[in-house]
Amino acid sequence: MATQTKDYYGILGVKKTATADEIRKAFRKAARKYHPDVNPGDKKAEEKFKEISEANDVLSDDKKRKIYDQFGFYSDNIDPAAAEAAAKGGYGGGFSGAGYGGRAHAGGHAGQEVPFDFGGFDFSDFQGGGHAEQQSGGGFGGSFRDIFSGMFNKGGGGASRGPQPGTDIEYQVNVDFWTAVKGGVIRLEIQRQEICPTCKGKSTTGGSIECPECHGSGQVTQMGGRMKFNIQCPRCGGSGKVQNSCATCDGAGVLTRREPLEFRIKAGTRDGQRIRLAGKGNAGTGGGAAGDLYLIIKAGTNPVFARTGDDIYVTVPVTMTEAALGAKIDVPTIDTHDGGGRTQLKIPPGTQTGQKLRLREKGVPSASREGKRGDQIVEVKIVVPKVHDERSKEILRELAKLNPEDPRDGLFAGI
Repeated sequence: MATQTKDYYGILGVKKTATADEIRKAFRKAARKYHPDVNPGDKKAEEKFKEISEANDVLSDDKKRKIYDQFGFYSDNIDPAAAEAAAKGGYGGGFSGAGYGGRAHAGGHAGQEVPFDFGGFDFSDFQGGGHAEQQSGGGFGGSFRDIFSGMFNKGGGGASRGPQPGTDIEYQVNVDFWTAVKGGVIRLEIQRQEICPTCKGKSTTGGSIECPECHGSGQVTQMGGRMKFNIQCPRCGGSGKVQNSCATCDGAGVLTRREPLEFRIKAGTRDGQRIRLAGKGNAGTGGGAAGDLYLIIKAGTNPVFARTGDDIYVTVPVTMTEAALGAKIDVPTIDTHDGGGRTQLKIPPGTQTGQKLRLREKGVPSASREGKRGDQIVEVKIVVPKVHDERSKEILRELAKLNPEDPRDGLFAGI
């Protein structure tokens, strides 16, 4: 029966031809989404994070990736040099076991063998007694990949994973309206993983102890269907010993800390804008680079001004007389906040409620276009006076007689 192999490329969402940089970016994106710090208590997210970490561990290492591409799985027990020799010589799809011994041959050529330790392999359930031949029907039948991919593709925790990049962090930052418009300094406290000061990110402090995985034997037993294998311990690499884990960080190589952060945002920063601070994310381990910190801006509102992009919107009340006859009125702008005074706006005669007038270059300074500003859009709201005295009522009646047009005539024209 064929075992199910893991598609590391599919797990990271990249093509088999992906570059190292594309793999790194895909891992960081997935790690940000499924990291345990972002999903506390979510077991599915934790398993997914382990899965993408396993895929990155193999695909980010050129030698491991080469073996994975060749066999469809990866194991620390495969000798890269022998695997390369097997690839050059070609192999037919089965394998031969040297008696009950310790080497599996990839293909039908005597010199092409990929060394595995099969010291505890039980061949009793297979045809052919103590020597397994490459066959097309009975015996081992299935391909080399089918038999071993499920057994060795466990991800494990090898003796050394090499440099691991730190994950990125995202924080939402609440910024008041005026700081977003004018720019300013933001201060906040973030939680991030820092390099352990004791082990310097190495996870160990020197010295060794008996491997807790294999109890010093250097081998562990795994089952593959009806087959039992003794394989090299993935924890200690077969040595039977592991280095002492750092007591300060419990072997993680990093510690979670809270630290103050101060940064300046540009004038014109928009709501929802992402600001990247390179190297300010979680620390890497084993010499890996730190991740990045992404700040998501949540800009506040203002009771007078509304903002869309770099444009400012404000509703200004005008009197019925000003709207009818035209006038010059004073309106507030964002420059008024800094003591810039008021700006004069010309109201054309016959202006209607809801009409919009534009003040050019009175909007928000652009964060992306140096020296440019948006506009201020003024919406007119005509305020009808409350008439209490008879004289005012008389004047309005006289005005109605002089201007008898019905503003509702247009409503009935198309009926």
